Amino acid sequence: MALYEEEVATYIWRNGEIIPWEEATIHVNAVGHASVAGIFEGIKSYWNEEDKQLYVFRLADHIKRFLAGIKMVRFGFAYTAEEITQAIIDLLRANEYRRDVYIRPYVFQQGMVRELLQAEPGKPTELIIDSWPFTSYKNPAKGLDVCVSSWTRIADNVLPPRLKCFSNYHNGRLAAMEANVNGYDWPILLDGQGKVTEGPGACLAIVREGKVITPPATSSILESVTRTTIGMIVQEVLEVPWVERVIDRTELYLADEIFFLGTGWEIMPVASVDRLSVGDGQVGPVTQAIHHAYRDIVRGVDKQHPEWRTPVW
Repeated sequence: MALYEEEVATYIWRNGEIIPWEEATIHVNAVGHASVAGIFEGIKSYWNEEDKQLYVFRLADHIKRFLAGIKMVRFGFAYTAEEITQAIIDLLRANEYRRDVYIRPYVFQQGMVRELLQAEPGKPTELIIDSWPFTSYKNPAKGLDVCVSSWTRIADNVLPPRLKCFSNYHNGRLAAMEANVNGYDWPILLDGQGKVTEGPGACLAIVREGKVITPPATSSILESVTRTTIGMIVQEVLEVPWVERVIDRTELYLADEIFFLGTGWEIMPVASVDRLSVGDGQVGPVTQAIHHAYRDIVRGVDKQHPEWRTPVW
């Protein structure tokens, strides 16, 4: 499933400078930044036509997670949260965006692949901020047909899932390829104890017995900004119980509704798991309500939580 458009930006931010997109290059022997030691963040900004404003959603929270990952891998990094915030706003203005935009800051150690395989705490890094247009899912009419993957989700003492690094995503990529070749849209991964974690690139929640239930942060999942947002929406807007607890595999088969949630996918319903229908197989009322509430809040149509939206213009 394509989440993003093919159009590229006019400019990229690199190490304190805004440069033409085509000039943002590295040597082929330095591609280890994307496979060994790269930390990144996924952020979205939403255009509000009535306000004539572009809002970056939960920018401070995304930057906080970004800096936490950089700390965990012991990178030498000099930029502050305030400087990264301003760099993102400057880049969006330089590209003259007045539409929905995906933003990806990422940092990697300078040097060749053979050097990156040897950990060097404090070694100089590069900071890149890229951006490109995306089209938000207006109202998903059909859910995904998913499977429980045979691949096990990475664990905190192996490759910490709360660390948003490029190399972590190969775990989910293997699961996604397996799902696709077997005729499914997407997979759900279990942890080493057979408990539900998340899907590649997105957290997971189920609706069962009037509650929205999601695995806790200690269940080999990313500490998701979107998941935190949805938890507050469920409780404050829908007034539905939000429960964080371990989820068994068989609960996927018994759930009334299931949906993925994340910055990229926003809210994506699930129609079936392992060929078993979720509920009646249609997009459920709770999932629909969450999707509509989330859509309005990120765009500033719903004015609640103004602290979540950073204006660009």
